[in-house]
Amino acid sequence: MTEPGSAYRVLARKYRPQRFAELIGQEATVRTLTNAIATGRIAHAFILTGVRGVGKTSTARILARALNCVGPDGKGGPTAAPCGVCDPCRAIAEDRHVDVIEMDAASRTGIDDIRELTEGVRYRPVAARYKVYIIDEVHMLSKSAFNALLKTIEEPPPDVIFIFATTEVQKVPVTVLSRCQRFALRRVPIEQLIAHYQNVALLEKIAIAPMAVATIARAADGSVRDGLSLLDQAIALAAGTPIDESIVRDMLGIADRHQVFDLFEAVLKGDTAGAVARLGALYDSGADPVLVLQDLLELAHFLTRLKLTPAAGENDPTLAEARQRGLPLAERLGMPMLARAWQMLLKGIAEAQTAPSPLAAAEMVLIRLAYVADLPPPGDLVKAVSEGREPAGAPPARSPSLGAGAAVPAAVNRSANAVSALALPRADAAADPGPQTFRELLSLFEQRREAILRAHLYAHAHLVQFEPGRVQLRLEAAAPRDLVNRVAQKLSEWTGQTWLVGIASEGGESTLKEQDEAREHSLRGEAARHPLVRAVLDAFPGARIEAVRDVAAPPIDDVAPPATAAEDDEGDPLA
Repeated sequence: MTEPGSAYRVLARKYRPQRFAELIGQEATVRTLTNAIATGRIAHAFILTGVRGVGKTSTARILARALNCVGPDGKGGPTAAPCGVCDPCRAIAEDRHVDVIEMDAASRTGIDDIRELTEGVRYRPVAARYKVYIIDEVHMLSKSAFNALLKTIEEPPPDVIFIFATTEVQKVPVTVLSRCQRFALRRVPIEQLIAHYQNVALLEKIAIAPMAVATIARAADGSVRDGLSLLDQAIALAAGTPIDESIVRDMLGIADRHQVFDLFEAVLKGDTAGAVARLGALYDSGADPVLVLQDLLELAHFLTRLKLTPAAGENDPTLAEARQRGLPLAERLGMPMLARAWQMLLKGIAEAQTAPSPLAAAEMVLIRLAYVADLPPPGDLVKAVSEGREPAGAPPARSPSLGAGAAVPAAVNRSANAVSALALPRADAAADPGPQTFRELLSLFEQRREAILRAHLYAHAHLVQFEPGRVQLRLEAAAPRDLVNRVAQKLSEWTGQTWLVGIASEGGESTLKEQDEAREHSLRGEAARHPLVRAVLDAFPGARIEAVRDVAAPPIDDVAPPATAAEDDEGDPLA
């Protein structure tokens, strides 16, 4: 117990690695650096990448100590296992060595800061074997600062080492990366994090439940430092009492795993009222709605893994209870349902993060998911629509996915029937024969103010076959890909009967636009040979026929742009 008034060192600093052997989860990097030091193949510039808290700065400091260690007797050379007792080791560990310069690029981003640094490169180390420059968050440097650094890191003096650390390596110029040896520090596996935190708790004489440690390790997301900070927070919250899983979950604002299972099952049963009530109870107990959705997303992924690989997670003791409850559930659920749940939850999390009320957004996500949970797969729906039948997977009165006793609310059935309505004629629809020709079909689209669809059908669709309820078209490249689907949907909606619109790869008539242009060209030729028109053209040199209208035929304005020319009272075309 720390005495009141004494300086307390947080766990992340107290248990910071002091040698390569203490770095956890970075075996490849440690092995490479150890071999390089042992063989004397030491690069002049390193760049360490990885997410926050995996040991980038700690690795840089350990490397600085390893290169400058002189051993307890003061006669040693560079070593992968610095002694920790010589003057250089102690001075570097205490951040007071004059030849190890650590710079935060997040606060010193300008070219003047880099010029000041490179000026010191010209001078030999004062008390160490190597002068080491550690630049943290190097990606924050300005473009001019990087340019000022290029030549120096390419050909530094033999006793100068540069070590860069960054969490966003993609922002570092390629010209800088090419001059450095790059080491990617990976996220620490959860098993190693659990073992590390249990060891820290043992050293601190803290009683903590294994599931509490596992929860902290999962929340750390591969970051050793983040997990130690959470452990520090849990110790303060427990105030000397044993730390159990409920304390950690309350601290993090996440839901109990059993409650997450209950909520997920309620949603997939279509129990919207129960799901919303459970979410409200979790919110009242302190759970963050966004984290609840994330827990549901992780559960959907876990159940998918169990369905594909029933042995998934069997070696992880923290997942024993989840596997016991998840295996029967995964067997009953279908892959389309799990995939749909994953997609909707993934989109719902983004909505909840930006919504004015995360709770309201989370409720809407659960309601949407409950309404579509038992719908047939999209592929079955498309096939059923094309064949003009009821989808085989349409939900019955009870859900087959969650057992015979799981009732599906009427809302889910209404949703499924709404989708199936595209494939079946509406019994209550008014008697409407619908368009009988392709031109009548275009007239219907014009009446319904679907000008864009009408324009594509008029100019880019070649009619191959037409009969009421069935159309086959050959489309030009300029037509949108989803044209036939949109046309079929609109026709089924407007006429109350099934319309199947297909695509042919060849054949077909000319487009209506081409037909109207050809017809107008023929009428122009006929009009030009009319004696009255010839007389007008001869009387007015330079005059031309602007438009022709056949009074014996219906006007072509129904399917073509309106004519702009005037006509005389007798209907004869005018020049």
